[in-house]
Amino acid sequence: MIVTFTANPSLDRTVALPGPLERGEVQRAVSVRQESGGKGVNVSRALVASGLESLAVLPGAASDPVLAGLRESAVPFVSLPIDEPLRTNVALTEPGGVTTKINEPGPALDENQQEALIKLLVESSRGATWVVLAGSLPPGFPTDFYATVAHRLRSSFDGAAPRIAVDSSGLPLAAALTGGAEGMPDLLKPNAEELAELATAAGFPPASGDELEADPAAAADAAAAVVRTGVGAVLATLGSKGAVLVTADGAWLATHPPVAAVSTVGAGDSALAGYLLAHGRGSAPADCLRQAVAHGAAAASLPGSTVPAVNQTTPDAVTITALRKD
Repeated sequence: MIVTFTANPSLDRTVALPGPLERGEVQRAVSVRQESGGKGVNVSRALVASGLESLAVLPGAASDPVLAGLRESAVPFVSLPIDEPLRTNVALTEPGGVTTKINEPGPALDENQQEALIKLLVESSRGATWVVLAGSLPPGFPTDFYATVAHRLRSSFDGAAPRIAVDSSGLPLAAALTGGAEGMPDLLKPNAEELAELATAAGFPPASGDELEADPAAAADAAAAVVRTGVGAVLATLGSKGAVLVTADGAWLATHPPVAAVSTVGAGDSALAGYLLAHGRGSAPADCLRQAVAHGAAAASLPGSTVPAVNQTTPDAVTITALRKD
């Protein structure tokens, strides 16, 4: 079983526009979709869609639309009851897949609620193969929350803790690397911009996300710098350029033929789900990367934050290239 933890879940509304976004003008939507979201929730949705066992852990009142959506889509979850409604995020998609996102901050949770969330996650993770710590943190959370959670998971299971993946951004992502050996993730899933920030902090020559996305070999070198800090592996998604995977043993680039992009919302989350799906099958690292890119490409071709099932992906179309690490 794969457990996902989403501290700041959301109701994701995707508004499809008939043409480019025109600031300051009135535009009529072609369609509107609404799905339960947040990075961890999206990973669980993608895993369940492919027939894998997954459990989403999140805060939220039983009547909250986010939890109602999970029940409707048959995604197993456990939740910490809170009084405040969960946030709503809005994505505006243009033809060709250009996406503009407006994300609300989410409800603030006090220290007692934060501790209760950690306990709920630990209790729910017994016997899990992976725990995915994903997304932004609600207002008031310490930036090193993910490092704290990773340490608690490892100290609670006496050497039998699940592997830990982290997919976040900004300070919470950087702070995930500050928990020492007991708190270090087994897998990080940054995009190019996030990878640039992590690599600079790890001593890699400064580079922008655009530069790394345009040069997968440089992205692999940047990811290698992050792996040298003690992270087990880095899966860096590079948009239309594919993705790179770097471990202590090797580095690979995966590319997929161009797809007709409809919405990029949740594509990175689907890529992480594809990696975990393949890992659970015992696939080699390069084949885990192959399925990650196949999942991400399939997600980009679907509307809103729709996640693909494995039978909607085309891993045979993915090209894998071994790279030299810096």
